[in-house]
Amino acid sequence: MSSSALLLVLLLLPLAGGGAVFAVGRVSGDGPAKLTALGVSLVELVLVGVVWGGYSTVDAANGTRLQMTMSAKWISSFGVHFALGIDGIALVMIALVAVLVPVVLLASWKHGSTEGELPPGSTFAGYFAMVLVMETFMMGVFLATDVFLFYVLFEAMLVPMYFLIGRWGGPRRQYAAMKFFLYSLLGGLVMLAALIGLYEAGAKVRGTGTFDWRELVAVAPQIPHGTQIWLFLGFFLAFAIKAPLVPLHTWLPDAGAEAPIGSAVLLVGVLDKVGTFGFLRYCLPLFPSASRTLAPLVLVLAVLGVLYGALVAVGQSDLKRWVSYTSVAHFGFIALGVFAFTKQAGAGAVLYMVNHGIATGLLFVVVGMIIARGGSRKIADYRGMAKRTPLLAGMFLLAALCALGLPGTSSFVSEFLVLLGSFPTQPVYTILATVGIIFAALYALWVYQRVMQGPTGGPGIEAAESSGRLVDLTRLEVAVVAPLVALILLLGFYPKPVLDVITPSVNSTLNELGVAPEAVPAVVQGGLR
Repeated sequence: MSSSALLLVLLLLPLAGGGAVFAVGRVSGDGPAKLTALGVSLVELVLVGVVWGGYSTVDAANGTRLQMTMSAKWISSFGVHFALGIDGIALVMIALVAVLVPVVLLASWKHGSTEGELPPGSTFAGYFAMVLVMETFMMGVFLATDVFLFYVLFEAMLVPMYFLIGRWGGPRRQYAAMKFFLYSLLGGLVMLAALIGLYEAGAKVRGTGTFDWRELVAVAPQIPHGTQIWLFLGFFLAFAIKAPLVPLHTWLPDAGAEAPIGSAVLLVGVLDKVGTFGFLRYCLPLFPSASRTLAPLVLVLAVLGVLYGALVAVGQSDLKRWVSYTSVAHFGFIALGVFAFTKQAGAGAVLYMVNHGIATGLLFVVVGMIIARGGSRKIADYRGMAKRTPLLAGMFLLAALCALGLPGTSSFVSEFLVLLGSFPTQPVYTILATVGIIFAALYALWVYQRVMQGPTGGPGIEAAESSGRLVDLTRLEVAVVAPLVALILLLGFYPKPVLDVITPSVNSTLNELGVAPEAVPAVVQGGLR
């Protein structure tokens, strides 16, 4: 199989698998459907491993930005192609998707899509099939190299996630799903207007219009600065909503709280990263002059997100909303790294995207296990669980420590690179963002202490005891958390394989932006590698 055909298989396999899972569920029931879905997700994971093995960091370092490319005419009259390809940033993101989907399916194996029973009239087969359909669109947005194709997939992602929240979510699922959909749709419509403007601006420079990403990047410096400003804002608004940056974040706490645990993992762990990926792939290379001009505005929003998200997380009473607000703070760090315009900060931001997906995935999964036992999302309903569930408490502590960036965990490496790289160019914003780390210790350790330490009690504990669910991790639950724990520790001590893939693409982005990437300080070379 050629490398370009392999990317096409990566895109279409989950979609075909979703149809197969639904059909198997109709004929044979939920059991075979679940096994089919897990099998498809594991095959997808293996294929991503093959793609990773075939990606050349040497070629990337020598200037080959996109590899394994394929292109077929789609709408010839407008220069639209069905074009796929990967760089190092896209590669680590599709790897994150491929790792999280099997985890999500296993986490939903017993209780279905929710922390308790399935909603009336729903099936495991329907939920698992929708997760696989969601995987197709998540893969697609990272693989697309035609800007119009990216836009189509960017909007198409809304549909399966809307149903995952609205059909299988919590008590306020319809409200949360609609809010998520409307916010994202608004951003997408603004981006569509900017996309049309980009086509026309490119046509004035080239003589003919195109949506090919590489050709648009080549002519981007020749687009007038004023035009770039408006086009940048159109794309940025869509990505800032998706990311989400403060003050465009308000849909996330509702969606994260009402989404089923598995869907919340994909929503916060992957779907939101499309926004920060969009900053790197589209905003910076396509609008280099505007990106440099408007960077201070983005940095203000980034630091505001770090501080606001952390402070609000401290005051949360709902476990799932608490996780959602911690993510708002983390996305501020990612945006800071992207718009600091240095090699270390950019590499740290991309690594943060990966590590946040893994750490938040573990945190949401553990929170789901707690809720499945006690039947409540309220933090105050749990006390002293560590005495009865020490392994579960240990997983919660590890996830919380990773969230606050403890050395030895994967998040520390990301934060360190972002702050180290941002300080030389943006010292004030970096210092302000560092204060957020102090608040992170508060929101992480305070919630852990309330739920897991002290005398055992609370309505959630009583409900778990009366139903016989107050037990430690089962074998299935250990299988769910084990790969995430392994990745948190591995990337915490040895991030080199991922950084080697990321760095050449970050350098290329800075070159396209007109910023010369600087050499990595010796402390990074020796300390992190």
